[in-house]
Amino acid sequence: MNKNFLEQLNPAQRESVESVTGPVLIVAGPGSGKTRVITNRIAHLVLNEKVSPYNIGAVTFTNKASREMKDRLVPLLGDEARRLTVGTFHSFCSVILRRSGEYIGLPNNFVIYDDDDQIAAIKKSMKDVDVDPKQFNPRSVLSTISNSKSQLVNFQGFNNQKSNYYEEVVGRIFERYEEILSQGVALDFDDLLLKTHQLLAESPTAAEIYQTRFHYFMVDEFQDTNVAQYSIAKIITEISRNLCVVGDPDQSIYSWRNADIRNILSFQSDFPEAKILPLEQNYRSTQNILSAAKNVIAQNKQRVEKNLWTSNDKGSLISLDEAYDEEEEARKVIKEIQRLSDNGEYSLSDFAVMYRVNAQSRSFEMGCQRFGVPYQIVGGIKFYHRREIKDITSYLRVVLNPDDDISIGRIINVPPRGIGQRTLSEISRVARQTGKSLYESIKAISSADEVSHQLGNRAINSLNQFISCIDQIKNASSELDIMQLIDIIMAETGYRKYINNDENAEERLENIQEYRNSSREYSSVPALEGLVGFLEGISLISDIDTLEDDTDSITLITLHQSKGLEFPIVFITGMEEGLLPHIRSLDSGSPEELEEERRLFYVGLTRAEQKLFLTRAFRRGFRGTYEPTVPSRFLSDIPASSLINNLPNNKSSKPSPETPDSILDFRRDQSKRKISSRVITNTSNTDRSLLKPVPKKRTVNKINISRSNGAPKFQIGDKVIHGQFGNGIVMSCDPSGDDLQITVAFKDGGGIKKLLQSLAKLKKI
Repeated sequence: MNKNFLEQLNPAQRESVESVTGPVLIVAGPGSGKTRVITNRIAHLVLNEKVSPYNIGAVTFTNKASREMKDRLVPLLGDEARRLTVGTFHSFCSVILRRSGEYIGLPNNFVIYDDDDQIAAIKKSMKDVDVDPKQFNPRSVLSTISNSKSQLVNFQGFNNQKSNYYEEVVGRIFERYEEILSQGVALDFDDLLLKTHQLLAESPTAAEIYQTRFHYFMVDEFQDTNVAQYSIAKIITEISRNLCVVGDPDQSIYSWRNADIRNILSFQSDFPEAKILPLEQNYRSTQNILSAAKNVIAQNKQRVEKNLWTSNDKGSLISLDEAYDEEEEARKVIKEIQRLSDNGEYSLSDFAVMYRVNAQSRSFEMGCQRFGVPYQIVGGIKFYHRREIKDITSYLRVVLNPDDDISIGRIINVPPRGIGQRTLSEISRVARQTGKSLYESIKAISSADEVSHQLGNRAINSLNQFISCIDQIKNASSELDIMQLIDIIMAETGYRKYINNDENAEERLENIQEYRNSSREYSSVPALEGLVGFLEGISLISDIDTLEDDTDSITLITLHQSKGLEFPIVFITGMEEGLLPHIRSLDSGSPEELEEERRLFYVGLTRAEQKLFLTRAFRRGFRGTYEPTVPSRFLSDIPASSLINNLPNNKSSKPSPETPDSILDFRRDQSKRKISSRVITNTSNTDRSLLKPVPKKRTVNKINISRSNGAPKFQIGDKVIHGQFGNGIVMSCDPSGDDLQITVAFKDGGGIKKLLQSLAKLKKI
């Protein structure tokens, strides 16, 4: 163990590490060493404050981040590190529900539905309640339900507050969706949070267990928490008040996942006694890159003013280049990567190509293949979402819980057994009519129970064979480890023979073998426990967890997925209005959405350590059009002193020799384009400037470094009582003139109400 670890910290980091009593907000700028601070803070608690590792909890947002945290803690704490609770927020909640879910009637063998499963359940729900998926997009319906759950509103609460036809329809789907989940003993990602909050809020016994255990609780990436996550953290630390959150409002980029930037902006109001500690020294980027990032983010109003600085070298100027279209953009980027890597100074793993939307990856994938450049793409077809992997996973889920209708529906005719859609529709009708699961309904039909159905002998024989196969595997599962269970499934169901007839048989069998190998760590665990753990683990894997750090290939990645990563050289592509910022933020007219787009660009900029390239295309084929583009407004926020202009209208630049004459004709006409008044090109080459600076907007600080004296009477998550509406939970507290508007979700049919603090006569329970 390194007992001198505190001496390696700068003064701000050390203060953050040693401030362990009471609520603490660490505002950590990019590249400021926040992971080091979190791990050293935990080590300080254990080694210097003599806190038992058992009493410390730390949560973050990706498996990759939690692994890095654990890896750093082992050299500091040795074997004691194993006693810590460190993981993602969702895995932390899953553990709580497995151990204590019985207090709210939740069995501990629940399965977790991933995105594909949720969409399948939504589509089934829509069919069951007679809603046309062509009129109501299943993805949009799921998003609405997810948003409701993240606000701690279940389907009863949603139906109590519905105010239009769309919400009335979603309410019906929501209710049926919950029935399907309940029948299948399944939770979706949002349920992990919602049910945990329900457990802690409704069961004093359960709440006391975790409040007593976790004397110290830390939340990483706090700006990405939603209402449910913040409320859980507050309940757990209700007694100790030792809640430490680490984050940066400037890097809040997940509102579409229901992250609520108000959590970090209102932390000081929620905890008036909180210490606010900034980490402002950047160790990652050059001065030029950091200067550009600071100027970009300074235009936002919803932020905390920080004085980011670095002692690193000034570094290379940021390069801005324009291609004719996305194909030439990819060629230019790949040729620059080849040029820099051929010099021997950089390996291919040092390069990241970033973009706003996944569709932009196509031209870069094709370019890499054309020029023979190895690459890995984050966010392509996910391994655990591949067809053969989902099939075997569904069999494992049915072994664990035969009443899982979504998994039964997937595998009932895979491999083909002569059970067609008409048969499945009839089974579904019987299941709805009798209130049974598909598995129970098939058994009832097959055993000649008094069940009214319209199936012939051939269909019944096929169903009998399916049920017999499932029961045989299920009976054997108690004596098999997961690897053996997968082998039995492959043999008994005929899946191996089925795969062998596929044109991609070798690749798909290799995938299944890799899947089998990934279960090895659970082979020494008792059968049921190992199966539950394995299925949970693969359900909680995110895109970024598949990123390989030690492979010599360039990384293609979206800006959202790049969060938390760093690369020596970064290319941010598609710097155009409609891409970055995205068209949705422009169409909505919402200042908040535009600010989030700017934060996304800021995140991309601050991933770069040494060199940064910005590219755009003069014309782009996107969303069915192929038209001239307008430069991104964010380019005007970059100081000219940090930028080198390589645009074609710069006299020093030359067109690519591969560019056809027709393209050059377009470029000669660039002066005729209608360029947005927000971005003004400068053809002067003397100062290498590209864009005129825009006036700086006034920054509104939502958090003061000094302690605040005032605080609202209520906080999110407070239990309250109202004379008319009864008991409820505070959902949000928003300024309203000189007053405060309190949003409360009332139980027992009270619905959600917005009340003024001065008039509501609310009382805390």
